[in-house]
Amino acid sequence: MKRRRAIPADEWQYRDRSSSEVRTTLLALAADFVRSARTCPGVARIALVGSMVTCKPRPKDVDLLVTVTAALEMPRLAKLGRRLKGSAQSRLNSGADVFLADAGGRYLGRVCHYRECHPRVLCRARHCGAIPHLADDLDAVSLSPDLIATPPIELWPSVVARVAVPVDVEHRLLAGLRQDSRTPE
Repeated sequence: MKRRRAIPADEWQYRDRSSSEVRTTLLALAADFVRSARTCPGVARIALVGSMVTCKPRPKDVDLLVTVTAALEMPRLAKLGRRLKGSAQSRLNSGADVFLADAGGRYLGRVCHYRECHPRVLCRARHCGAIPHLADDLDAVSLSPDLIATPPIELWPSVVARVAVPVDVEHRLLAGLRQDSRTPE
């Protein structure tokens, strides 16, 4: 019996898309999210975390950490998060996560990817629907307090890099966000 060749996950996920195409698209989507989310009441900080802060050629997704206050308009932020995730999926067969933390550094969960909140069998949230649009799936995903306090790359309200920044992240994301901060909105 002839064995099939195992296809690496990134080849299966992205097929013939180049590393440049994958990373460029994810960075453009991240920039769009930041520009929209920073106007949302209750958003205090937005940071880039995960594999996009490295030189990984074909990251499986883009991860953003949003620090929020009690004034957060969660439905509005959730809509932006779903748009980010949907765009990554439709353009690249990729993903996106918007992680949430409070101003005290406590991890809250992720933006739920469902448009309407009601308990679902497949939902891994501890309290599905208790806080609309929040997937508090803390048993599945958790962020360290250190990552929340000092994320590798802050994107808003100012750009702060605590790691060596990949060239494409600098040119395709950070440079534009720095320019935005110099331009009155």
